[in-house]
Amino acid sequence: MPYVIETWDKPGSQAIRAEHRPAHLAFLAEHAKKLLACGAKLHDDGTDLGGGIYVLDTEDRAEADAFIAADPFTKAGLFERVSIVRQRRAYVGGVCHL
Repeated sequence: MPYVIETWDKPGSQAIRAEHRPAHLAFLAEHAKKLLACGAKLHDDGTDLGGGIYVLDTEDRAEADAFIAADPFTKAGLFERVSIVRQRRAYVGGVCHL
């Protein structure tokens, strides 16, 4: 069962996000095989909401904790809050896993 990691940026931290985005994207590419999905949260008009969602393919809570701790955004102090919850894999890519 994967873990869903949701992050919320600290208010007024757009400069931190912009500065560390290249390292963050490289980190995601390095871990692409473990990511079922991920991306920034957006307002309805498509502008940045300040935070993201990752769906990490792991059965291990410690691995989910270590993953987000190693993210360059975390290391830069971008996040105000991080939530990690286990998810039942029901449908992924249109395929039922129940």
